Amino acid sequence: MEKVLVFGHKNPDTDTITSAIVYAYLKNAIGVEAEAVALGEVNNETKFALEKFGFEAPRIIGDVSNEAKKVILVDHNEKQQSADGIENVQVTEVIDHHRIANFETADPLYYRAEPVGCTATILNKIFKEKGVEIPANIAGLMLSAIVSDSLLFKSPTCTEEDIAAARELEAIAGVNAEEYGLAMLKAGADLSDKSLEDLLSLDAKEFVMGEYKVVIAQVNAVDVNDVMNRRAELEDLINLEIQEKELDLFFFVVTDILNNDSVALALGKLALKAEAAFNVKFDDNNIALLKGVVSRKKQVVPALTEALAL
Repeated sequence: MEKVLVFGHKNPDTDTITSAIVYAYLKNAIGVEAEAVALGEVNNETKFALEKFGFEAPRIIGDVSNEAKKVILVDHNEKQQSADGIENVQVTEVIDHHRIANFETADPLYYRAEPVGCTATILNKIFKEKGVEIPANIAGLMLSAIVSDSLLFKSPTCTEEDIAAARELEAIAGVNAEEYGLAMLKAGADLSDKSLEDLLSLDAKEFVMGEYKVVIAQVNAVDVNDVMNRRAELEDLINLEIQEKELDLFFFVVTDILNNDSVALALGKLALKAEAAFNVKFDDNNIALLKGVVSRKKQVVPALTEALAL
């Protein structure tokens, strides 16, 4: 049987990496040879989770068409967020919790997208449907994904289904979700070893919004000033990326994991559109406080999409 590769989006986060590992485990358990791979280096938060539950980071691939003929996508569907060469392989499955955009296939496929806060919540259901028991270490990875995507159940993306799944998984994993989750989030928010280039790519996603190309990058921090005090240098790097990728907007969000607010830096020819999107005034440094905004998926992407359509 031909091996299928399982992977999430570029600039991978905890949900993307752990869901690839978890779903590859499940596919192998039901007789489908599968391998979890990654489209980039794992971040500190994900490293913390992998080490806690005894996993190695998946190997990183480049052009996927050099690796396999069939692939499964988790935690994403948009082409520009996926692997290089994705148009030259068969996508057999998608397990996702994001909007559906810029995606099409030549063949029928199994597509499962649910309006929950995390891919792992969907995977928890699939384990039950397939009658496969979840081992403790796999449950730990799934719990890590839910904690990450929900900011420890505080994000507006978090649903009752996510919380119920997390409670099931913490019991299996043998950890306390709140204690472990806060330690994991703090590990991810430690930016002391990150270069400015790292900060811009840690969790950056490219979106097509109408006729415009937009990158939304997000980092978590305990103190947003650790990042914004380097604003001038960040602007230089962002403007270079805008030029190289011909972007219309680069929206950089630093989220305070303790206070659940964000500070945003907007650059590009459509930067002023962000004021209307969030009903705020950006200062002379192109910075604004976004009170209560923590979710790119539910609060940032929809607001910008609507504003850019006007």
